[in-house]
Amino acid sequence: MLGPPEVQRQAPCLAGIPGGAAVTEVALRLTHFTASGEAQMVDVGGKAVSRRFAVAEGWVRMQPATLDLILAGGHRKGDVLGIARVAGIMGAKRTADLIPLCHPLALTHIRLDLEPEVADSRVICRAWVETQGQTGVEMEALCAVQVALLTIYDMCKAVDRGMSIEGVRLVEKVGGKSGPWRRADCVANDQAGPDPARLAPATPLAP
Repeated sequence: MLGPPEVQRQAPCLAGIPGGAAVTEVALRLTHFTASGEAQMVDVGGKAVSRRFAVAEGWVRMQPATLDLILAGGHRKGDVLGIARVAGIMGAKRTADLIPLCHPLALTHIRLDLEPEVADSRVICRAWVETQGQTGVEMEALCAVQVALLTIYDMCKAVDRGMSIEGVRLVEKVGGKSGPWRRADCVANDQAGPDPARLAPATPLAP
């Protein structure tokens, strides 16, 4: 059975509710809530310190003329992709200030790549985040991608308010009790990521 003991003890009271079994299963998994339904920061004090790693991706789709403007460096606000990259790194560092129940983490490495894709008129963002700690960095990687893409939108909205931020998702995580996890349908290029020898435990990279 999953979930903290107080949530497990509450599970029988859901049995008589229509759909109670499904609600019970969800309740046992949502560790950010107490048995009475109040929000809590999960206690990770008993977890071992280990290397944690996460990759996230997403993209912003725009008019071809907008992407041309970015690539030509003709935007009056300056280097759009350079500023977005720094913003994404800052976003990862400030995740705990934005997401209420995230733990403040000392991140050991952040990498953020922005790849223009002319054929689809979009800019793909990929973030790699690492730490040595007691909880994962999935939220930090996702926050980095979101902030970077929002920065591109902010800098280009004067010429293209119809831009669309899409596909923001976790690609991979390594470390922790649950072990490694990897999404099958992603656009991230493994070869652009951190050296897998730095990860413990590590997952093999695709050729």
